Amino acid sequence: MIGNILIVMASVVGMEVFALYFHKHFMHGPGWAWHESHHIRTEGYFETNDLYAVCFSVIAAALFISGSLWWTPLWYVALGFTIYGVLYGFVHDGLVHQRWPFNYAPKSGYLHRLVLAHRMHHHTTGKDGAVSFGFLYAEAPAKLKAQLKSK
Repeated sequence: MIGNILIVMASVVGMEVFALYFHKHFMHGPGWAWHESHHIRTEGYFETNDLYAVCFSVIAAALFISGSLWWTPLWYVALGFTIYGVLYGFVHDGLVHQRWPFNYAPKSGYLHRLVLAHRMHHHTTGKDGAVSFGFLYAEAPAKLKAQLKSK
């Protein structure tokens, strides 16, 4: 049981590390064609960038199936990926971009820091010059402001 919990926790943390790297080097690089929709105003509820969530959901589903059929630890990896996806949806789509039916904006604490960091990430509408690529991790706002000024 403890081993499975550790797998889930490591998967959640690993997804944030992966997401930070993937966001910075792929989404703001070769994958910009999908991600650009997230940095410009688009009509409607969905944006092309949401296809990334679909792709990661398919990977998680494949891991759930593989873990159920062949190697149980993969099921717990998939659970960690899914928990990360729920946290991402809550923080990024909910708190930061207000893509839910009610408004809540944290005024202090770590959630406020995440919102500020992601808003600074959107300071640019191009694929270059952005800061703060994590989704659940955010550097201090003062550090991010200094990075923006230096670009």
